[in-house]
Amino acid sequence: MVEPHRVGRPEHNGSVPKNYFDGRIAKTYDERSPELFEQSAVEPAVSFLADLAGTGAALELGIGTGRLALPLSRRGVRVHGIDLSPAMVAQLQAKPGAADIAVTIGDFSTTKVADSFKLAYLVRNTITNLTTQDAQVECFRNVAAHLETGGCFVIEVYIPELQRLPPGETFHAFDVTPTHLGFEEYDVATQIAISHHYWLVDGQLETFSAPFRYVWPSELDLMARLAGMTLRERWSGWNREPFTSESRSHVSVWEKAPG
Repeated sequence: MVEPHRVGRPEHNGSVPKNYFDGRIAKTYDERSPELFEQSAVEPAVSFLADLAGTGAALELGIGTGRLALPLSRRGVRVHGIDLSPAMVAQLQAKPGAADIAVTIGDFSTTKVADSFKLAYLVRNTITNLTTQDAQVECFRNVAAHLETGGCFVIEVYIPELQRLPPGETFHAFDVTPTHLGFEEYDVATQIAISHHYWLVDGQLETFSAPFRYVWPSELDLMARLAGMTLRERWSGWNREPFTSESRSHVSVWEKAPG
């Protein structure tokens, strides 16, 4: 059982890689993706996670501004978050209900907290923020060390868009609107995809680029096995749509085995 936490300044723990989500990005992070905060996007994910957590506690890796952590906490689930960006966490802590959520600042692949959890989860492609296979493997091991026996690890992540690349090309446009252009630049030799964003804000151009390591479902399953977890279920989305060869993302659940 996890005891309630007194929440003050975020703790700091673990090794610290490069933080791409600085104050400039954090300040407008929520407003640039309003569709993610709509009830139709939030409620299915929160219900899915709350069902798995039951009466236990949840650990969110890459808690960010609290899009899911806050409504999950309001459901009565005790939530502890880990995030590399103090600026993102500051946005979370300015919101109603944030006092009920403990946060540790650090790299979620290595950062330890003192508690054990029934559920750990990573959403919105955040596993790809770890840009080496070793770091992703360590993330699974770190989660396994925090989970109770029978506890679950949930990841929501996209399927790499390689099938949508024209022959010989390395760029894929994933969002094209009058105010935002988003391009993925793929390096198939390293499994690195650099996301390039261009926003038009008040007549001014703002840009952001960051590397991500894309990862296949079968590769994640092997990482889970190395950490002592087995695949329990896999869906195309939070409403438990079937996962097929046409799916563009997946929500996967691995369970920690006894011993």
